[in-house]
Amino acid sequence: MIKRLGHSVREFKKYALISPVLVAIETFIETFIPYLMANMIDKGIIPGNLGYIEKLGAFMLVGTFISLAGGAGASWYSSKASAGFAKNLRHDLYYHIQDFSFEDYEHFSTSSIVVRLTTDIMNIQQAFQMLIRAAARAPLMLIFSITMAFTVDAQMAMVFVVSVPAMAIGLTIIIAIGRPLFKKVYQRYDGLNRVVRENLRGIRVVKTYNRAETENQKEAQASSRIYEVFSKAERILQLNSPIMQFVMYGTLLFLAWFGSKRIVAGTMQPGQLVSLLAYAMSVLMSLNILSNVFNQMTISLASAQRIDEVLTYNSTLTTPKDALTNVANGDIEFKHVDFNYADDHVTRLHDINLHIKSGETIGIIGETGSGKSTLVQLIPRLYDVNKGKVDVGGQNVCYYDIRTLRDNVSMVLQQNVLFSGTIAENLRWGDEHATDEQLVHAAKLAQADDFIRSLPDGYDTYIEQGGSNVSGGQKQRLTIARALLKRPKILILDDSTSAVDTHTDSLIQKAFRDELPHMTKLIIAQRISSVQSADRIVVLNDGKIEAVGTHNELLKSDSLYQDIYNSQIKGGDSHAKN
Repeated sequence: MIKRLGHSVREFKKYALISPVLVAIETFIETFIPYLMANMIDKGIIPGNLGYIEKLGAFMLVGTFISLAGGAGASWYSSKASAGFAKNLRHDLYYHIQDFSFEDYEHFSTSSIVVRLTTDIMNIQQAFQMLIRAAARAPLMLIFSITMAFTVDAQMAMVFVVSVPAMAIGLTIIIAIGRPLFKKVYQRYDGLNRVVRENLRGIRVVKTYNRAETENQKEAQASSRIYEVFSKAERILQLNSPIMQFVMYGTLLFLAWFGSKRIVAGTMQPGQLVSLLAYAMSVLMSLNILSNVFNQMTISLASAQRIDEVLTYNSTLTTPKDALTNVANGDIEFKHVDFNYADDHVTRLHDINLHIKSGETIGIIGETGSGKSTLVQLIPRLYDVNKGKVDVGGQNVCYYDIRTLRDNVSMVLQQNVLFSGTIAENLRWGDEHATDEQLVHAAKLAQADDFIRSLPDGYDTYIEQGGSNVSGGQKQRLTIARALLKRPKILILDDSTSAVDTHTDSLIQKAFRDELPHMTKLIIAQRISSVQSADRIVVLNDGKIEAVGTHNELLKSDSLYQDIYNSQIKGGDSHAKN
């Protein structure tokens, strides 16, 4: 895990290496100064040797400035390295999830991925900065201080042989107890993020139904769950403070008591005791720094494991070696296809057999939950089949390079999504190099050009996040135009004209027939009027193909199609009478 995460340091590695070197210089000088101070007291101040004091004082002053410069440089380099590491890690994580299938996103949940990209990476950034600065400083200070203490007085320095292991054992026990709790904390952060996202995305519904109080309660419950575990984890980690203070003051008392007795006995110089007390403070300060480092490492370890879990997750959809990079035509064939979602043991599609010729227009209709969307999502490999196979252009979709396949299969999903930016920028998601003329042509086919030109800034009109400043029908037409700009061999409209009036819908169908005769078109619709002019209509019922035929054939032969047709005709007549 450490090696995988460390790969994200990359071009900032030199900064990460320079920082500990500067820390070493700073720490060595800092721990050498008490030794010089002892000599100044014993050889300069007590005998009254002013020249020795001045000479040693000047030397200490220069060393102090070098130490300060090293500390400042270490802070600068560690900050730059940690910020760069976080930037790269965020990029690597985000880049990795772009290859996830729909099933993979369901495995982690969107809210959990957002927390990992933000809170978890921030924790790791802080831990990394500590690692290359504080975590380098503390052990060096500990080693240098103990070494210098033994140089001053080996007998008195033996106290560190007892105090340091005692502190280390206490910290180890605390971390072992606290670490599992922080993993629970971030799992509960996922829950809070989910509540907040649902509230903000559905804020219009929340306000319409006056459910703000209910949403507030959900947020309060999620926050309380975090507080419950986080406070418990923090209380455990804070135990290191009294343990450290007990060891620190015990060590100082020992040194002061026995050191004073030895000075009185004439076996120790006052300067030696002063330097030993200084080294004791340095040792205990380094232990304090280490305890803080361990606290942060304990917190960040849970975050690191969560990020590593995503980075090491292999998508269920992969491009094979020697993948096909050319789709011959828009021919589609389902051969004995079964499918169910990973977390669902109910089979959604049963033994689907269907051949669609290139250039055909196919309508797909059926009751809610019959498997219409699931069926078409298998064509661009948004999911893989459990049994059987799906062919496109005469080849199994699993043999294609995924990018090639999806460039040739353009799909307008039920949930239409527009991004922040101008209309032109949104349309160019279909083809980033499309000319203005191509934008207009695609918009005309989707019956979107007129309403776009009626806007104050036309194609440069700014679209708010999610397309909140355009109507549902306008959003659908824009996403259809965007899909057409890919110039795919297969176009799939998944109930993509449900918010469009029937007249505009018929104009879209006519434009497809007249302008796109060689493109295979699959149209999922709830309205029979949207598919009745199709070459063939597929009727799905409970994940099975019940019938295939033209509108007139199905009216004569299929009872389900007849029921849907009659219910819509009667509903239309009733509406007309009203």
